[in-house]
Amino acid sequence: MAGKNILLIEPGYKNKYPPLGLMKIAQYHGPQGKNDNVTFVKGEDPSAFNKAWDRIYVTTLFSFEYPRIATTIDYALKVANGQPDKVFVGGIAASLMHDRFIEERRWHGVRFIKGLLDKAPAISLQLDDFAEELYSEDLYGKPIEDMVPDYSILSQIEYAYPVRDAYFAYTSRGCIRKCQFCGVPKLEGMQRDVESLTDLVRAIDDMYGPKKDLILMDNNVVASARFKEVIAEIRDLGFVPGAKLQRPGSRVPVQRRVDFNQGVDARILCKDKMYLRELSSICLKPLRIAFDHLGVRKPYEQAVRYAHEFGLNELSNYMLYNFHDTPADLFERMRLNVTLNEELGVRIWSFPMRFQPTMRPDRGHIGENWTRYELRSMQLILQATHGVVSGAPEFFRRAFGDTFDEFQEILLLPQDMIFNRDWFQRLDGRGEYDSFRAEFTRLSPSRRDELKHILSSVDPRFFPSLVDEADDDALRSILRYYVLRPKAEMMTIWQRQKPVEPEALVPDDERVEDAALEYDDDVDAPQSTECKQRHLA
Repeated sequence: MAGKNILLIEPGYKNKYPPLGLMKIAQYHGPQGKNDNVTFVKGEDPSAFNKAWDRIYVTTLFSFEYPRIATTIDYALKVANGQPDKVFVGGIAASLMHDRFIEERRWHGVRFIKGLLDKAPAISLQLDDFAEELYSEDLYGKPIEDMVPDYSILSQIEYAYPVRDAYFAYTSRGCIRKCQFCGVPKLEGMQRDVESLTDLVRAIDDMYGPKKDLILMDNNVVASARFKEVIAEIRDLGFVPGAKLQRPGSRVPVQRRVDFNQGVDARILCKDKMYLRELSSICLKPLRIAFDHLGVRKPYEQAVRYAHEFGLNELSNYMLYNFHDTPADLFERMRLNVTLNEELGVRIWSFPMRFQPTMRPDRGHIGENWTRYELRSMQLILQATHGVVSGAPEFFRRAFGDTFDEFQEILLLPQDMIFNRDWFQRLDGRGEYDSFRAEFTRLSPSRRDELKHILSSVDPRFFPSLVDEADDDALRSILRYYVLRPKAEMMTIWQRQKPVEPEALVPDDERVEDAALEYDDDVDAPQSTECKQRHLA
């Protein structure tokens, strides 16, 4: 049966890492597997209509990308000439929202795969042997999940993943925790070890050449009973502090790094210095620690202190917000990192990540302690800072304020003034900003709350109607500042501001894969890199 035409499709959203699932499927079908003809496209590539396909695979990522995923599935069906039995959809969103995908009538007959492809291929892919489907007899073969990713398919597309020169691997799957906000328990279940990391790295070397970095995608590696063995294996692979990769023909070696990109658990790290001692024996950069709510402040702070003790001074942490937290909770967590930076001389970069229910197909969730306008304001600040909260005191104060009261006031600034802080506080917009501040300070706390809820009641495009409908002179006057400027005028302002100082930025390969900084429908802000760099000088 060799020589079948196989199409792999990733939706056209921006994402940091290559689609590992599709890379493993490519290995199954490729020259060292079934010897089929494998083609990989990103987005709705029209060239796919030039060939008849025997099977089409679509991967999915975040649930809130549902509209774009839906467009991709529709495209796949067209490419398949309306034959749904040739289309297979899997990945995170397809697993977390499995019922929703199945219930969509226009996709009847498409195979939606839930969870990992960790059984024999014919079983994982739900193939029907009675119908003699392609490879339906493969009931005892190696699971696709355990295959070596096929890096060769990445050269078939123009899109350049921020992280691509790396070994992508797991040393464990699942997690011991059952956090309500997390989809891992549904996707992977309880924590368990996987096959040899060394064997995988050696196989990738043999097939595709050595990679610079080691990206380990474990959900909670420090909870593994094999933790010390895993670290020893990483050291044996050469990923020790200061390690460099010298490629044939290259005059300059490149610095290597290890990244546990899903973060490590502070509640375990704080129990024994052994964990940080072991982690310091590899070229880990950055050390990522989750700080999802104030309830884990003590273990988080202790973990940071242990890290500093063992020389791990480049840290990054995930900060969940819009769950059960409040803006005050988030501010205190961000502010703690500034304090720790000053005291210990470390560099902690925070990445606030807005909570969205794993079953929700959009970014519209508003937590019980947040308002729509506050979330919109937070999103604008993060867009301007590339999603990063710098632990540098001066930069932090400019972006978020020095106290919670200042942070509250920033969250209530007009949208144009939030994103273009430099223009309004230092440059030609200063007069308008001063006038706004004068009126704002005259509002009582209760009137400020009223203003916040009024602003949260409609989309920003309809703010002019709020001015017309206000029945109070003070509110009518201050609401005028919230009316959005024309885009042409805003572009002129963006171009006249100073760029962010270089030290305030984090390399693309060390950022988190968030989570929709680009895709908040409420935020009418520029999306280009150039515009994002103009703020908070």
